[in-house]
Amino acid sequence: MAEQEANCLTAFPAGEQTVWADVSPFLGTVCRELEVGELIHGENFNLFEAMSALEIMDPKMDSGMTSCGYNSVEEAIGSGAAPIKLHLLQTIDVMDHLLACEATWHKGHSLAQTVFTCLYLLNLERTSPNSLLHAYCKVTRVTCNLIRSFVSQSRTHEEEDFFTMAFGLPLKGEGDDKCLSILNAVDETVARQLRACKNSVTRKKIADDYESLQPDPDLEEGYCKAVLSRLRFRKSFYHALTYMGKPQGRGLEMAHKHIVSGLSELARIRESSDFLSSISSRACKGEFDDRTTASGQEAVGFDASINSRLLSPTPPRSINILSWKMAIDYFEKLLQDLDRICLLPLNPTIEEALQFAVDFQKSQPDLVSRSQLQLLIVQDGKLFGRDLLSDVICRAMKMPHLANNRDFQRNDSVIQLGRLILNLLRILCTNIAYQHRKLGKSLQEWDALLHQVEMTCNNQQNGTSSGSGGEGLWMRQMKSWAEEQTCWIACRFLMLGFELELYSPSEYCMIY
Repeated sequence: MAEQEANCLTAFPAGEQTVWADVSPFLGTVCRELEVGELIHGENFNLFEAMSALEIMDPKMDSGMTSCGYNSVEEAIGSGAAPIKLHLLQTIDVMDHLLACEATWHKGHSLAQTVFTCLYLLNLERTSPNSLLHAYCKVTRVTCNLIRSFVSQSRTHEEEDFFTMAFGLPLKGEGDDKCLSILNAVDETVARQLRACKNSVTRKKIADDYESLQPDPDLEEGYCKAVLSRLRFRKSFYHALTYMGKPQGRGLEMAHKHIVSGLSELARIRESSDFLSSISSRACKGEFDDRTTASGQEAVGFDASINSRLLSPTPPRSINILSWKMAIDYFEKLLQDLDRICLLPLNPTIEEALQFAVDFQKSQPDLVSRSQLQLLIVQDGKLFGRDLLSDVICRAMKMPHLANNRDFQRNDSVIQLGRLILNLLRILCTNIAYQHRKLGKSLQEWDALLHQVEMTCNNQQNGTSSGSGGEGLWMRQMKSWAEEQTCWIACRFLMLGFELELYSPSEYCMIY
């Protein structure tokens, strides 16, 4: 019997000697006899596998059942779904919808169902003839890869926060390091055209001196402003992320300048909405509350189901792309949160760094800004990439002379305390629900450390330890400071319960 069970649990790959049997009669009999809710399974199919299995041919579980549209990028391009020769308004629509897709990705959906529903991004090289579209798509792809790298490196995200899986999509390409030079060249061309439009003397000579962006000279200035604001926002956003990624906070000042510039460009993008919607109203009428473009028209070059086959291991998820207005609001708040990080002093005490992380969470920042905060505070196992944790503990204990004490630096309790501080800083940068769970576990680790330090202090006091008198002094001081931090963590843990609405009114007396 045991041998039969072992044979049943062993999986053999199908080969040339495999004999296939027709199970259709058996399945037909079973279907007639099984009641609703009953399940037939083999002996090696347990409850865990049943919970993680996908039901085929169910549109809610099997992504293959909901596949529609094009079977491949080549088929979509061949059918004309992503034309390269676009009217300028269509190009702006692609920019706006792509920005909305990027904001939706930041909100927890996958790249395959948001940003890379853009057919132009899936084959970026073919957009080269359209320099405006090519430059915008290229810098968007590079920015997405940069954000994905930051978030993955920080490891502060849960699946509901951010989806880092790339599904083999082309996030990198040749010449990505030159994306800014391409963008600057297009920016300069459009800016020169805008200056010519504003000059009443040369306005009539635009056709002779410059290549117009579109055929109507009366609309040229409005179009130029709309395009420039979008290009310059992408450039400012990319620069801000790049400078914030520099070690030890060396690029925060420059990042702040680019964030201010990016916020200004977002305001100009908002202003362009009236101009673009007034043009599109010639062809479109009605309200556009859920529109993903400033003009209200549907962007060309996107297919929501183009990557559905890449998602086959997971149940299909319904994706609602954020509206254009919500996307602008999101990026505006993101830049404001990043700006707060740029204004953080780089020489705070550990208590000030912890309190800043707590205060930062009050504005409900999204994951991208929280990841940037963690990468700034914790770098290479040091505070802001500069200060050793032993030095930080010395200053917190008001005993800076211990910074050069080798015995203090090598003490197991000091090393463990440093690890707990780093872990606490990382926890405070996560979303508050995950933070609440992690703080509960962290309290147990702090309690174990306190017990270990207390035993060491008692042994020194009883003369059973070989430590010096100086060691006993700083050990007691460290115990006192660690107790203060443990109480601070406990208070934070309890207060998060109010924010998460975990307590019923009858429990308030126990909490207080």
